[in-house]
Amino acid sequence: MSDLAHYFIAIHLSRPLQDHFADWQTELKERLAYKQWTAKQDLHITLKFLGPIDDNKLRSLKYELAKNLTSLANFPVLLGSIGVFGNPNKPRVLFAGVETTKALLTLQQIVETSSANVGFIKETRAFHPHITLAKKWAGNDDIQFEGMIGKLKYDYQELKSMLVADVVLFQIYPKRNPKYVVIDRYELQSNNE
Repeated sequence: MSDLAHYFIAIHLSRPLQDHFADWQTELKERLAYKQWTAKQDLHITLKFLGPIDDNKLRSLKYELAKNLTSLANFPVLLGSIGVFGNPNKPRVLFAGVETTKALLTLQQIVETSSANVGFIKETRAFHPHITLAKKWAGNDDIQFEGMIGKLKYDYQELKSMLVADVVLFQIYPKRNPKYVVIDRYELQSNNE
C-alpha cells in the first residue's frame, strides 16, 4: 500500500446545505442500517477521485486546475431526492441526488481533462453526481428497499438550490473524522453583470 496521501476533486457544500443533509442523516439513521455515515463537514459532490499523488504530480495538477477552472462561470444546481447504488435489497450507498446540468457536466469534463493532462487515467464510467450520505449496508436481513425507496423519495424530496462557485482539492485523512481537508480552492467566475 502506498504511503502517499490520497486526494480527490469535488464541490464542497455550504454550511446551510451541510446542516440540511445532516438533518436527513439523523432521521435516516433511525430507519436504515449503514456502517458509515458521512460527517457533516465532509459532504460533497465528487468530480474526480485521484488516489495517491506525489508532490511533483500534485503541483502539476494544481497548475492545470487553476489554468482550466478559473475561467469558468459559476452556475446553479439543484440537490435532493434520495437514491441508492448497489443491490436494492442491500444498497451499498445511500445518497442525495444532484441535478445533472450541462454546466455541471462541462465542469466535470474539464476536471477529467486537467487530471489526464498530468497522467491520471480518465474515468470510463458515466458521471452520476450525488452526495453520499451513508455507505456499507450493515443490515442482517435483506430489506424490501424497492418499496422503502419509494417511501423515502416521498419523505425526502425537498430540493435545494446551490450556486457552484468553486471547486476544491481535498486530501483524505482516513483515521480522522471529518476525513477531508481542503488543500486548494479554485474560484469560478461570477455571473454578475
